[in-house]
Amino acid sequence: MKNILTVKGLHATIDGKEILRGIDFSVNAGEVHAIMGPNGSGKSTFASVIAGSPRFEVTAGEVIYNGQNLLEMNIEERARAGIFLGFQYPVEIPGVSMANFMKLAVARRREYLGQPPLSSGEFLKLMREKGKVVELDSKLTGRAVNEGFSGGEKKKNEIFQMALLEPELAILDETDSGLDIDALRIVATGVNKLRTPDNATVVITHYQRLLDYIVPDFVHVLYKGQIIMSGTKELALKLEHEGYDWLINQYK
Repeated sequence: MKNILTVKGLHATIDGKEILRGIDFSVNAGEVHAIMGPNGSGKSTFASVIAGSPRFEVTAGEVIYNGQNLLEMNIEERARAGIFLGFQYPVEIPGVSMANFMKLAVARRREYLGQPPLSSGEFLKLMREKGKVVELDSKLTGRAVNEGFSGGEKKKNEIFQMALLEPELAILDETDSGLDIDALRIVATGVNKLRTPDNATVVITHYQRLLDYIVPDFVHVLYKGQIIMSGTKELALKLEHEGYDWLINQYK
């Protein structure tokens, strides 16, 4: 089984404050991992560090992605190499149309993979096909990126971008945040449709409800910058019923 990501002893800080305090984590092709934990446990920090956010400083540890030292790659190199981060709060980019934004992103990804560029007609056809994955209104692709989109539309748009880019490793940071049950179902169904034996997904969430739709192979609980327990989906169900206190009390 191909290893996609291996994290060993990862420590990271922001403004001198240590957030991650020794993360050990490994993801193989074909797997879905869920990272859960209370607020402030370091979940979003972990996602941002893997994606290459310059806000955080890695002070110890190593991260290997497809045999490469990920920490030596800048944020753009990581994206071209197939790492995708779905944001908890997707940003708006006024003045930049979705079509132009994604055409450039797809071109860079295909260039990295040694694939020929798509013609305008081929790209528009691809956009229509991938838009169906999350039932995205085609009118939205002609607008500026996320500008004026509802919360549900922004999350659908994230998964639409993921569908276009076909990443090897997708990290979805609280994709369920702010979604009603119908939007959650559509987004989660989109994620499931994009799952293949060659890619992997890391889902970051507070709640078990998302995992009713995106069934994880492994669940990891993060607390104070460390993974304190790992298990199967049953661990998420127990957390839903009993909260985090029972586990945190054991950890203490």
